[in-house]
Parts: sequence; C-alpha cells; structure tokens
Amino acid sequence: MDRLQAMEVFVRVAELGSFSKTAEQMGLPAATVTNAIQAVEKRVGVRLLQRTTRKVALTDDGAAYLERCQRLLAEFQDVENLFDREQPQGVVRVDLPERLAHKVVIPQLPAFFARYPDIRVKLNASDRFVDLVGEGVDCVVRVGILSDSTLIARSIGAMEQITYASKEYLDRHGRPRTLAELEKHVMINYFSSRTGRDLPWEYMQNGELKTLKLPGQVSVASSEAYMACCLAGLGIVQAPRFGVEDLLEQGVLEEVLPAFKPPPLPVSIVYSHNRHLSPRVRAFVDWLAEILEIR
Repeated sequence: MDRLQAMEVFVRVAELGSFSKTAEQMGLPAATVTNAIQAVEKRVGVRLLQRTTRKVALTDDGAAYLERCQRLLAEFQDVENLFDREQPQGVVRVDLPERLAHKVVIPQLPAFFARYPDIRVKLNASDRFVDLVGEGVDCVVRVGILSDSTLIARSIGAMEQITYASKEYLDRHGRPRTLAELEKHVMINYFSSRTGRDLPWEYMQNGELKTLKLPGQVSVASSEAYMACCLAGLGIVQAPRFGVEDLLEQGVLEEVLPAFKPPPLPVSIVYSHNRHLSPRVRAFVDWLAEILEIR
C-alpha cells in the first residue's frame, strides 16, 4: 500500500473510530488496515491512535496529523478532478425522508439516470437520524433545525406545516377552534428516533413560538406511519402540507386551527467535508437541490 492509500486508511479509521468498520467500508482485509496504520505511525515516528478493546481514539499528535491529511487528500482530489471532462461514475449513497423519497425523488430518478448513466444510487428511505461518516453515507436530506456544525449544509428552502386530521375523525370528535380545545382531542405523536421522546407540538401565536405537550394513544417515528395513522382516523397530526394537497382538496383530510400554524420546517441537503465531494456526489447533490428546491 502506498503512502496516499495508507493516509486514506488513517483518515477513515480516525473518522469512524474503528478498524473493523474501516475495513468493511473500504473493502480491505482487517490485517491490511492494521498494517497500514502501523506503517504510518512508524513513518511519522509518533503514536497517532490510542487503541483499547472498546474504541479507537486520536492522540494529540493524531488530531494534528488528521487535519493535515484531510487537507492534503482534498487537494489531491481537486488535482485529480481538474481536467475531468468525462461523465461522473460510481456509487452514491444517500438517505432521504420516506415521503420525500416516495413522492418526489424516486419518480424523478429515471431523468437523473438519463443524464448520468454511469452513476448508481444506493438509496435508503427512512426518517431516522443517520450518521453520515459512521455509516458511509454521501449525503442526506434533513428536515428541521440542524445541530451538527461539523457537516456541510445546503439550504433548499422551508416546508409549510399545518395541523390536520381525517374528516372521519373530525366528524366523530368535533373540530377544535382554540389551542385549549386540543386537550380534549386525541393526538398522534411523533417521537425522535434519537431520543425516543415525543416531539412537542408547535404553534405561532402573535409572532411567538408556543410549544405544547399533548396526550395521544399512539406515537410513531415514520412519516408514512404518521400518515397511515391519520388516515385511519386515530387522531390529529402536525406535518408539512407537502404531499397531502390532493387529500385536502378532496376533503379526505381537513386542516384544523389554521389561525395557529406551526413554524415552517427548514430543508437542507447535508454532506461532510465539502472539498472531498467526488464528481458523482456533487452531480447528485446538485440534481437533488434542483428537484427539491422549495419555493
């Protein structure tokens, strides 16, 4: 293994905190990863990683070396791509929210493949929080406020949120007219896949954000399950208007408390290490931003 490859192995081990995950993601034997790290440490003359039976952590020297390696690898990739006039090729790993994937992205993938026939997409559609580096994902779409400042985020707009329920539910339980009346109703709660806690209900009142904790018989962590519960008449939901416009027009669903709307949800395409974007990932991110731009 040459110096550049060994450097790439070191960076991946440092980012993942695992020799075995690095071997799996890079398609290398575990012994090759171990030998590469040993060779790097021998060459630089210092210990870069502290190894225990449970984890791998950077030493102070390792942290300084990692920063320089990331910079050098980014520069190398820039040079490699300087005269790249060929079609991007290879695999792009992406994770998308369920409804966004089903309603928008997947139906338009044929157009993407017509433009980039040599790119393959490995797509996961879920509403759980994804660790980009740890899971080897190239980019994700995230809805809501971002908390991880180590990632690069490309804003593509904001989704209008509304509160609504099925006509069947509202015919049985009545239509709330005030926020106080919500406590008499059955809510369908949405819980965070990261914390397991139900997310609060949000409303704008006189320009101020109000949050409520409301009781419910069922909580879900999937946008598709959330919609299924709503259509089954299990209660009231709070979600983006996107994707339910037809059902609202048909009267299957009805908006409630339109004077107390939730704040809009920001939507971003998120990826790590901006300068490390390969042509295939950059092509997919640009296309994704193009079709998802929320006006």
